[in-house]
Amino acid sequence: MSADPWSRPTLSDLRTVLEAIGKSEVEHGRAAERLELSVPAEVMTNRGNTISAMTREISRFGIGLLHRGFVSPGEVTVRMASETREFEYRVRIEWCQPCSNGMFISGGRFLGPAEESEDD
Repeated sequence: MSADPWSRPTLSDLRTVLEAIGKSEVEHGRAAERLELSVPAEVMTNRGNTISAMTREISRFGIGLLHRGFVSPGEVTVRMASETREFEYRVRIEWCQPCSNGMFISGGRFLGPAEESEDD
């Protein structure tokens, strides 16, 4: 079976990656509690590419993502949807690294809602 290399990771993919990573015993000194959150998301780059993703975790200040393919650090728009609402945020991707099964995990800091973006 040849899967689309840019298709959205499944919940099973997310579980496999999270099990492989495990919980860190290192204290990261984070300012906000992180909550596990596994919902479909889309990452829209400044070049106009849309990458399907799954969220891994979220805090008041940032978000962790799982996706196929490398996402360059920099500003992107992340769109997520619940059953009743759609959320769109500007996010600065701060890191992206490969993990199992040809997937990548990344993390970014919220810059604000997408509609508040500044004019260039």
